[in-house]
Order: sequence, then C-alpha cells, then structure tokens
Amino acid sequence: MVDHLELTFQYKQNLEKNIICHLAQVKRLEMRDTMNIYYRSRLSEQIEQGTYGIENLDYKYLVQDLLENEPELFV
Repeated sequence: MVDHLELTFQYKQNLEKNIICHLAQVKRLEMRDTMNIYYRSRLSEQIEQGTYGIENLDYKYLVQDLLENEPELFV
C-alpha cells in the first residue's frame, strides 16, 4: 500500500517539475534560471504549504498565475 504522505510528496514534486518545464518553455529561459525564479516565488511557498489547495490546480494555470501576479521575478 502506498503511504499518503509519500504520494502527496511525489505529486507535488511532479507538479513543480511541470511548472518549471512549462515556464521555461513559455518564457524561453534556461532551466537553471527558471528553477531560480520558481523557488523564489510565492507560488512555490503556497504549493509547499498546501495553501488554499493550490497544488490541485493545473500546472499551466499556475504558470499563468505566476506570470500575472509575480512579474517582478522576471525583471
């Protein structure tokens, strides 16, 4: 049987990977730069903490949200 905590951890890791890859593609950024941007974002904190169930949203929507609500990360 799969442990719920392990499954949740793997789900969040997969979500973060998808967000980072999609963000790199959309903004045409190097993976290292994209990871730096993502892990400095409020979105990253919200996903880690499970705030508002945000980790259940689609990664493409979350990338769009990041672009719209945290533009200072891309300067």
